[in-house]
Amino acid sequence: MQQTDTSQPSEVAALAASHGLIIDKSSVTFNEAGLDYRVAFARDDDGAGWVLRIPRRTDVSAKIADEARILDFVKHELSVAVPDWRIRSDELIAYPLLPGDPGLTLDAGTGEPVWHFDRESPVYARSLGRLIAELHQIDTRAAETSGTPVQSPAEVREEWSTNLDHVRSEFTISDDLLAAWDAWLADDELWPERSSFTHGELYPAHLLLAGDGTIESVLDWTTAKVGDPVSDFALHHMVSTPETFQLSVEAYAAAGGHVPVRLEERCEALASASPINYGVYALTTGDPEHAAAAAAQLNP
Repeated sequence: MQQTDTSQPSEVAALAASHGLIIDKSSVTFNEAGLDYRVAFARDDDGAGWVLRIPRRTDVSAKIADEARILDFVKHELSVAVPDWRIRSDELIAYPLLPGDPGLTLDAGTGEPVWHFDRESPVYARSLGRLIAELHQIDTRAAETSGTPVQSPAEVREEWSTNLDHVRSEFTISDDLLAAWDAWLADDELWPERSSFTHGELYPAHLLLAGDGTIESVLDWTTAKVGDPVSDFALHHMVSTPETFQLSVEAYAAAGGHVPVRLEERCEALASASPINYGVYALTTGDPEHAAAAAAQLNP
């Protein structure tokens, strides 16, 4: 993939035009929150809204075909909308705007999160619980046949152990973090007893909501796989009160979901292990700024 500067609306319009999509460059706005994609929003000549995802690196482009297979599969399995890619190349993904508004964006000036809904909304909490139940009841054999990555419970644990060893070999990790992560890896009850189809990054930046807080659309399926079901609860657990989180768990169970043992502890363990993932990301990209940020998280 040839890297092209797309930081200006005119450059995004030119890229879209080279793929057969004519957009009004004056309508282009950006969302720079994603680490892997620059995201732009624009309108075409008929006034229809479009989302344009522009890969930031070659390794991101290499994963596009995998995400396309997941979307082709999951769009038939859920009651919410998912992206319908009309344009797909190593340089650009484009699809019509989906229903709903983002639950979370980042302030263009400060980079601080901006919440666009009531985080303690019971409507949102129950909607999320039902969505997770839908995900986890997708037939894992059908998902595997579609090309979705599949991990057994043992493989979930092994991947975290391997990633920790990889990060440990390249960064200095504080003794406290290492002790906590070693204890986590050794505790059988903090690991999945079953694998489920998961989105992997269910948080409000990837969710489009109706005015009452109901989830209408789900974005960014790059991390979807059959794996640890707790991954779909972890980010919600980080940003909600215990009461709101419990509403989601109750809605999940009522919709047929199997509640994992020690769910809250497992969410906390996944959240506390996020520096491992960031360390792997920094090593994958080779970006000095990400490496410095990862080092600060791993040895605070």
